[in-house]
Amino acid sequence: MNKLITLFLVVLGSCNALAQIDTTSYPKERQEIRELMRHRKPDVPIDCNDFVAVGPKGDISFSHQQWQGVQAKEKLVFKSVRPVPGHEYIRIYEGKMAVVNFLADVQLVVDGRDVNLKVRRLEVYHKMSSGWCRVAGQGTEVDEKLFPVKTN
Repeated sequence: MNKLITLFLVVLGSCNALAQIDTTSYPKERQEIRELMRHRKPDVPIDCNDFVAVGPKGDISFSHQQWQGVQAKEKLVFKSVRPVPGHEYIRIYEGKMAVVNFLADVQLVVDGRDVNLKVRRLEVYHKMSSGWCRVAGQGTEVDEKLFPVKTN
């Protein structure tokens, strides 16, 4: 019985170690992604030509222009999107692909009304010779009544 319990604990511990997110490899690339996220400027494009976006209602856009068209149709204007420090998870693959999950403070105007909310974003970036560009993005509003956001 002791051997069975020991084997179970070893297997459980191994699974936990394998499930850890790599937060140390590719430090230069991680910093480049952080800088891109934290210092976005509205007039500087960060999207690749083959960008795909999924909107809050499940709509899909296959370019930055389509995504902007959906925003205009919904009378939606982004004022700011700021990552919440301590809530960014960046995984780099082979130095050329990045999967980023982060919490953002979003301020926008919807049909003339100011709206402030927290959004959990998932974005994918590709590194090209000209730098990083975003190939995909999707956000989900965080219901803070059900899932309060803890600050670090």
